[in-house]
Amino acid sequence: MNRSAILVLLTGLAACSSVTRPGPTRPNIVYVLADDLGYGELGSYGQTKIHTPNLDRLAREGMRFTRHYAGAPVCAPSRCVLLTGRHLAHARIRDNKEVQPEGQQPIEAEDVTIAEVLRPAGYATAAIGKWGLGPTGSSGDPNAQGFDRFFGCVCQRVAHSYYPPHLWRDGERIVINTEPVRGHDKRADDDSIDFSAYVGATYAPDLMNAEVERFVREHANGPFFLYFAPLEPHLAMQPPREHVDEYPTDWDPEAYRGERGYLPHPRPRAGYAAMISDLDEHVGALLDLLDELGIAEDTIVMFSSDNGPTHDVGGVDTTFFASTAGLRGRKGSVFEGGLRVPMIVRWPGHVEPGTVSDHVSAFQDVMPTLAEVAGARGAETDGISFVPELLGRPQRPHGHLVWEFPGYGGQRAVIFDGWKLVQRDLRGDRPKTLLFRLTDDPGETT
Repeated sequence: MNRSAILVLLTGLAACSSVTRPGPTRPNIVYVLADDLGYGELGSYGQTKIHTPNLDRLAREGMRFTRHYAGAPVCAPSRCVLLTGRHLAHARIRDNKEVQPEGQQPIEAEDVTIAEVLRPAGYATAAIGKWGLGPTGSSGDPNAQGFDRFFGCVCQRVAHSYYPPHLWRDGERIVINTEPVRGHDKRADDDSIDFSAYVGATYAPDLMNAEVERFVREHANGPFFLYFAPLEPHLAMQPPREHVDEYPTDWDPEAYRGERGYLPHPRPRAGYAAMISDLDEHVGALLDLLDELGIAEDTIVMFSSDNGPTHDVGGVDTTFFASTAGLRGRKGSVFEGGLRVPMIVRWPGHVEPGTVSDHVSAFQDVMPTLAEVAGARGAETDGISFVPELLGRPQRPHGHLVWEFPGYGGQRAVIFDGWKLVQRDLRGDRPKTLLFRLTDDPGETT
């Protein structure tokens, strides 16, 4: 079955439950978390090559944050900080750590997630997309952590392919490709490279998008909390051909052959841009759905990324796209390019459209913010609600922000009073300590 047929089938099934209902007394909450999207990879953050019309629309209709920080410079610990409200010095997960046969180190039963805060307040809850905080059946299973519904990849490694063998729905393994496409390959110089070699029968994001639609339609009378974690633009590079064709052929004088990991691609720069265009399309479909159901005015939508853009691996050229908008470092680094991420909030009737905030905030702030929005009893966190900032009221600042990351030789970072202290190579014999005046030097050059 081809991609178009799958979309028609699944959209039709979801549409069967479409009913326009009155809005909730408390806002629905949608939090969208991109994977490895750089600070400078959206048009609203200065990107000039990649097309992101829907996310740019979100920024026009909401507030764009310029000093928002991920929980960690890599996937799993960053998502742990986001969902539990604990920064890296206190978080359960401090680094990516795989467990067999499928998944990552789980958060524990006593860890309280955003879903566990919102569900007692009457919210239906769903996590759809990439999880990475524990295998099915473990203490970190999303259904054991406050989510009524889960659909997607529990394991980050499975998510390296957009045509994986299976996904998970509420503890059930759902086979989607009997002939899956591995996320890693390498071709010799004389081997041909084309799109069809890395395309399977079922494109996982299509199924995730259909599940998003189904959940929103089912709970349109609200309130609901949707944590939507798309795979894009994390490698491997397998975007739909139609998005690749949106970009100039002269961008790519030669193919990427897989020599720097992940899958080859005949047009790597166009391919990477296409992955972000596909992400943008997912967000656009969600915004259109909220409009169709008449609940956009009753829904707060947040968008961010789990860390900075990937290194120049897998065919990605972050220099070509100015993916960090001049910030130093990439994914895996506690420099600004690894931690500072785009963040947009739309809340009609509450957030002034087209506003920009330089409030210094981080992932641990999301839980107390959403608890305040929902009128829920919040868990103890390291965060500070930024609801006052959203409403244009005086906002309490952080005294400092801290990251303590064991990866890449051991790193720490502290932001305080306009300064940033960075420590690197902490596991070596000669650790390095660097101090930057961040307010004057956001690129950390001096």
